[in-house]
Amino acid sequence: MFTFHHFNFNVLDLERSLRFYKDALDLTPVRKKEADDGSFKLVYLGDGATGFQLELTWLRDRTEPYDLGEGEFHLAFSVPDLDAAHRRHAALGCICFENPAMGIYFIEDPDGYWVEIVPERK
Repeated sequence: MFTFHHFNFNVLDLERSLRFYKDALDLTPVRKKEADDGSFKLVYLGDGATGFQLELTWLRDRTEPYDLGEGEFHLAFSVPDLDAAHRRHAALGCICFENPAMGIYFIEDPDGYWVEIVPERK
């Protein structure tokens, strides 16, 4: 049987991305891996509640932003208090799209990846 393990985002500035994911979504590192020659770093972030992890990959020789294509992919997080989450993200200035009719919105990370915020199902 297959179970979800992790999803990867490649990032240009690892420290900036780590700050963003901590400030915006309370994600913290749960494990790390670094190449002996310093050519890459992998940091796996967890939410403290599930086993799912977001892997941030930093490549030393990468200097150009990643081509995210048409951006038709995203992660999604549920929250018990959508209004409080929205206030938090508005204060951080990272909301990039809102759909009030559906009761959802998206935030954008420093590398242009979108993250959907949805209300927790009750």
